[in-house]
Amino acid sequence: MTAPLSISNRDARRLFLARQGLTRAPGQRQNRKQLAQLIQDLGFVQLDSIRTLERAHEMILFTRNNGYRPHHLARLVERDAALFENWTHDAAVIPTEFYPYWMRRFQREKPAILARWRKWRREGFEEQLDSVLEAVRKNGPVMARHLGKEESKNAGGWWDWHPSKTALEYLWRCGELAVARREGFQKVYDLTERVIPANHRKEPASTEELIDWSCKNALTRLGFATPAELAAFWGNVDLAEARNWCQSKIGKGLIEIRVEAADQNSGKSYFAWEDIAERVAATPVAPGRLRALSPFDPAIRDRARTGYLFGFDYRIEVFVPAHKRRYGYYVFPLLEGDNLIGRIDMKCSGGSDCLLVTGLWLEPRYRLTANRKAKLEKELERLCAFAKAERIDFGRNWTAPT
Repeated sequence: MTAPLSISNRDARRLFLARQGLTRAPGQRQNRKQLAQLIQDLGFVQLDSIRTLERAHEMILFTRNNGYRPHHLARLVERDAALFENWTHDAAVIPTEFYPYWMRRFQREKPAILARWRKWRREGFEEQLDSVLEAVRKNGPVMARHLGKEESKNAGGWWDWHPSKTALEYLWRCGELAVARREGFQKVYDLTERVIPANHRKEPASTEELIDWSCKNALTRLGFATPAELAAFWGNVDLAEARNWCQSKIGKGLIEIRVEAADQNSGKSYFAWEDIAERVAATPVAPGRLRALSPFDPAIRDRARTGYLFGFDYRIEVFVPAHKRRYGYYVFPLLEGDNLIGRIDMKCSGGSDCLLVTGLWLEPRYRLTANRKAKLEKELERLCAFAKAERIDFGRNWTAPT
């Protein structure tokens, strides 16, 4: 048997970052059409409510192109209907042309979601489904606060939702409602047929089409992947389906390769398109500038993959008690070229006019050289402007690494 093609760690990182939109020059102008293409290339952009500097989706898009403007994203969702909100591994904005695959996902997941939500003891939400749907049909777009004003919440319960709020979320997760827009980051729900264009709702993809599309498009966006990584990318298929897909495509466009780990002392088997060598050769080198990544950036979402490829151990500590945190509440990894070189703790919230930096930690093999310090200062200036802060401030406990 022929030994599998081996990809060096440096080439693997470069290819992966390219597929994640991080080898493009980030300082170029960007119009709405180019933003839509970027999101198409990424596959989706995760949404998250935490805002220490800017929310996750804003940071993800700004990191890849500093010409990003939030009003372009809002228009793509609210007026152009080029993007829709629903679930991948979490809440996300997704290109609307993918909607037929989510129609099949809704059908497959609906029984499981209902069973799980019953176990979470959200008493009364099932009884509200028809009335909530009818209220939206009759009265138009609604927010959770418009409904259930007389309903009680379970103190300390799951997200502390009242039954009508739970019903809204369930109907959205199952495709009967859609998010028309957000106001103050609160969802505004409407009937799906009033949000998603008819040409994208003609008929759902088949289960076979869903599996093939999900695995194929995940692999393209990852560059190389294990079946588990393919299954986790969209959250559309399970591990067995991803494994079967990989086996069925061997010799039909797919090959097994070996990718070197960051420590260069081990290798791991992955699946890749058979022209991966040509793809690697055509991949540009990542810009040498320093960039702060959102904790929810797709390039670091898979913590095990991040550790394997970059030798970078990252954990978000939002849910870790303050006294047990190693770094901070919401620490941003730092990407320089194709290396993750450290992390920074910073925030710009609570009406403050400054970007407050409270901690910087570099990985053991990196130093804060004059050149790297200048890169960091430039990135902080860019982030300060993006967050509309007036100045950069270093906290009382700030200690710069040497």
